Amino acid sequence: MAKIKPAKGAPYARILGVGGYRPTRVVPNEVILETIDSSDEWIRSRSGIETRHWASPEETVAAMSVEASGKAIAEAGIDAGQIGAVVVSTVSHFKQTPAVATEIADLLGTDKAAAFDISAGCAGFGYGLTLAKGMVVEGSAEYVLVIGVERLSDLTDLEDRATAFLFGDGAGAVVVGPSGEPAIGPAVWGSEGDKSETIKQTVAWDRFRIGDVSELPLDSAGNVKFPAITQEGQAVFRWAVFEMAKVAQQALDAAGITSDELDVFIPHQANVRIIDSMVKTLKLPEHVTVARDVRTTGNTSAASIPLAMERLLATGEAKSGDTALVIGFGAGLAYAATVVTLP
Repeated sequence: MAKIKPAKGAPYARILGVGGYRPTRVVPNEVILETIDSSDEWIRSRSGIETRHWASPEETVAAMSVEASGKAIAEAGIDAGQIGAVVVSTVSHFKQTPAVATEIADLLGTDKAAAFDISAGCAGFGYGLTLAKGMVVEGSAEYVLVIGVERLSDLTDLEDRATAFLFGDGAGAVVVGPSGEPAIGPAVWGSEGDKSETIKQTVAWDRFRIGDVSELPLDSAGNVKFPAITQEGQAVFRWAVFEMAKVAQQALDAAGITSDELDVFIPHQANVRIIDSMVKTLKLPEHVTVARDVRTTGNTSAASIPLAMERLLATGEAKSGDTALVIGFGAGLAYAATVVTLP
């Protein structure tokens, strides 16, 4: 029997650069209140969100990804031709095929990089990061570009009082490459499919092909609504606060890091109440910097962690070499947590 030659990659992997892109249009709560019966005070108290960014027609999933990726590649100190794989996490690229990652890889000028999309919702960046680490260590790519990007304004029901204020658009990207020491910890990831109905798309795409719109949701003008994201808020809140705090602790334990040794906490930016409750449940020390980018960016699903990471580094609230706990959680219900060294 023939023996397969073992793969040879880097001993470890690390994040070498991070970049973000936020659409130019800033949308305050007042705009949301034009279509729902609520108040600015209620939105802020329930979510902490004050503004969010919504993309223009020109700010496509691919265009935003290219902008964020260019910054990450430059910060990593490499050229696009050195990127061996492009992994894009998104739920708001509406072409089933081809993967938007292939378009992005071409626009960036990579040299025929492997490229594929993943659909893991708000946990998607963590999934992509774990895959990238594996590729670098296994040796199938020296540098991997991981992108989280969303145009959730396209999937927002502006008449749904429970979700209309939540979502924003944007792209975040990181370059993962070789490291001489551990800089991305073991992944703690999984899913709870028995709870998948708590966050979901309202209508399957194939319902429009069937042609029978009698059971499809209608807007206030009587028109068939475009599919949107809906969720059971209280169920999601309880799951995120209690179950995901356990996952976060497992990630710390797997990395051999105590909360006292942690510098930064970057959870998925779902809402401030969830973030603050997780901090309390985890009993994080006061010296730990906590990302609360959701206040001005909204919930950008797969893009939220890299966008929050980029902002903390840009403002100096976090610095290169800091030890950060990152955790994403959402539709699926899927989750992924790990400890990283910031670039």
